[in-house]
Amino acid sequence: MNATSETPAGKAIATLAGGCFWCLEAVYDGLKGVVSVESGYMGGSSANPTYEQVCGGDTGHAEVVRVTFDPAVVSFKELLEVFFVIHDPTTLNRQGNDAGTQYRSAIFYHTPQQKAAAEAVIAQLDAAKLWNGPIVTELAPATSFYMAEGYHQEYFARNPYQPYCQAVVAPKVAKFR
Repeated sequence: MNATSETPAGKAIATLAGGCFWCLEAVYDGLKGVVSVESGYMGGSSANPTYEQVCGGDTGHAEVVRVTFDPAVVSFKELLEVFFVIHDPTTLNRQGNDAGTQYRSAIFYHTPQQKAAAEAVIAQLDAAKLWNGPIVTELAPATSFYMAEGYHQEYFARNPYQPYCQAVVAPKVAKFR
């Protein structure tokens, strides 16, 4: 289902891909100023992709989170600072054991200001040489957002003892906190 991209009054949207969307959703759910987080797909070539199609790697979509936030409480730059802490932006099409273009690191910007902020943060982090390699995060304009299936929404909150959640998601949430 293609969800609308209308932004509530006084709010903004950020769309980020950093590997498995369950990890990002769980972290951003706990961030002050975040109104909502939805897991979905963006950046591919087909309409209305399913999880199985995206996981097959043939649609070109990335697993993303669409974060609706209050910029008076948390800035887009601050969302990016969290983003770069909770995933490895130096691995192309991979996060841990999750491999494929659907797990790429990407920032899908919604405004020229978001693009400029992302470029500045990436340049600052690259200059700081925090990682052994350069940042390979894709920076692209936001396209159609397709909401992931219902069972993916709030996955970690509903399945905290699932083995993947214990091994991968919980440590990222703990690192963020």
